[in-house]
Amino acid sequence: MRAGHGGAGSVSFRREKFVPRGGPDGGDGGRGGSVILEADPSLATLLDFRYRPIQAAKNGRPGEGSGCDGADGGDLVVRVPVGTEVRDASDDSVIGDLTEAGQRMVIARGGRGGLGNRNFATPSRQAPDYAQPGETGEELEIVLVLKLMADVGLVGFPNAGKSTLVSVMSRARPKIADYPFTTLSPNLGVVRVDDDRSYVMADIPGIIEGAAEGAGLGLRFLKHIERTGLFLYLITQDLDPARDPLGDFRALRKELGQHDPALLSRPALVVLSQADRPEVEGMSDEVRAALEPDGHEVLVISAVSGAGMDTLRRAIAQRLAARGRWG
Repeated sequence: MRAGHGGAGSVSFRREKFVPRGGPDGGDGGRGGSVILEADPSLATLLDFRYRPIQAAKNGRPGEGSGCDGADGGDLVVRVPVGTEVRDASDDSVIGDLTEAGQRMVIARGGRGGLGNRNFATPSRQAPDYAQPGETGEELEIVLVLKLMADVGLVGFPNAGKSTLVSVMSRARPKIADYPFTTLSPNLGVVRVDDDRSYVMADIPGIIEGAAEGAGLGLRFLKHIERTGLFLYLITQDLDPARDPLGDFRALRKELGQHDPALLSRPALVVLSQADRPEVEGMSDEVRAALEPDGHEVLVISAVSGAGMDTLRRAIAQRLAARGRWG
């Protein structure tokens, strides 16, 4: 990122016919343009920077005679996706985090323009023959990191049905199997509400008890969910009879709270999945009775049979609309 240099001041003297006394009239140089990063919700990748790795603002114009100041160099506004983290390439320190649409940060400031010789006239030196050069604009090398900015994050233990749900609700095609940790990295799917509205759903890798201390996929999972706007806690009757949906829900909440207590106040829905299995369908009333008195909305679905899917879509859209997702 390279800001513009300031323009040099001018050395000039007024010389006009029939004007017996002239004097210095050199104009000031213009300010160099700054480089500004702006978060743009219409962008989804950093691909453009592969082809334009150098971003440079314009230099300020030099001053001229007759007191004419040079024009300022225009600022360069560089658009990046929402969720872009900015790091200094020299030491990998974080210097900015653009997490909201329209958010801006000045990444390199333009140099100040130099003063023309008219600014240096004094009673003892009435004809200064010097002016200031423009200041050099800031220049630095940065690393842009695009972090996951999903609207909806699926939180659940392995084999809870997260990948299947994403594949049914969107065009994403994640790997699906009946063994733990099928998903080793987040899968994103775009779910369309209508012609003008859509949202991003993330199938977050499953966790196990102790993830906050590094067990299982550990922090690799928990870091991905920090920016998710709405949680879907996916629970089901595990094939292991020693586990149950309510126990899984409490364990998930415990892991999120140990990683960051603020995550527990994030808007959420509890989804009892795989309701096409008789043992799951039979315990839906028990789950509702246990969780709804505490303010948790429970939905029962089956991504395989389609049961409850329309209700889930409407509930997600209503929650996101209430958070201002679509203005």
